[in-house]
Amino acid sequence: MTYNRYSRQTLYQNIGEIGQRKINQKSALIIGMGALGTHVSEGLVRAGIRKLVIIDRDYIEHSNLQRQTLFTEQQADESIPKVIAAKEALKAIRSDVDIEAYIDHVDATFLSEHIPKVDVIIDATDNFETRMLINDAAYYYKKPWIYGGVVQSTYVEAAFIPGVTPCFQCLIPQIPSMNLTCDTAGVIQPAVTMTTSLQIKDALKILTETTFLPKLTYGDIWEGSHYNFGFSKLKNNQCTTCGEMPTFSHLTEDAPRFASMCGRDSVQYQHPALSHDQLLNYLKSRHIRYQSNGYLIQFNFEGYRIVGFQNGRILIHGLSEVSKAQTIMHKLFG
Repeated sequence: MTYNRYSRQTLYQNIGEIGQRKINQKSALIIGMGALGTHVSEGLVRAGIRKLVIIDRDYIEHSNLQRQTLFTEQQADESIPKVIAAKEALKAIRSDVDIEAYIDHVDATFLSEHIPKVDVIIDATDNFETRMLINDAAYYYKKPWIYGGVVQSTYVEAAFIPGVTPCFQCLIPQIPSMNLTCDTAGVIQPAVTMTTSLQIKDALKILTETTFLPKLTYGDIWEGSHYNFGFSKLKNNQCTTCGEMPTFSHLTEDAPRFASMCGRDSVQYQHPALSHDQLLNYLKSRHIRYQSNGYLIQFNFEGYRIVGFQNGRILIHGLSEVSKAQTIMHKLFG
């Protein structure tokens, strides 16, 4: 490791050489590789983190390029999975960083396998259900995690530390409305960078083992408003995650095979036993035209664009009703 690379960072008194060595030994799990995930991953790689585990279920589209770093027009043209493109870009920034990349949907099994091995979890998702799952897993394995949300020109961020702070579920009544998403209400780049700057700041505190009491920070960068408040006294003793008798119920819920993607006009389907090669052979046998880039397969069926991934996950674009998606999958596969 070349420490001169981090000379300006080590000059900062709250990090120093000791803190830098700690960063160089630590790892993080980043869940989501969109606007938040690309910014945070780049920031942590440049800061010197030893290892990143990144996961995202999606591929690059041209609408991503306005706010998501690390990606190119050519990768959008080719529908490259986000984590594949991100890994390539991050390794170009720093060749000695260790990166594990997963093209997948986050579930309890994945979190149970990876959270015990990392030092901090970064939420870069865009949906409430996944955050509740992250919250349960983080408190079950006693690992700190950092929440971030951005929509339109607003931002919100908070770090949750098991044994120190109440959990995300306790704080929900105080968090600004999470009913909107970037896909339904839009987002501007400055709000993204504000959110991720706060997330990276708290990640560096955790990675350097700095003692601090997290605050919820939120604001509107367009209007110029910025607020924060402590939440250490907001713990709910009946909370199913951090209360006196936690059940971690989100870790035991069965994931649905069909799920509508909020604001995306798409439905996700998890086929129980369909491999990449099986899908290719099936499409050939049905004489259905397709395109494949080695990571995913795209084809049209009954007027809908369908994307199949290597693990049997399928996205049906152009609809939001689960019942309609079920009908299409039944017609396609029986």
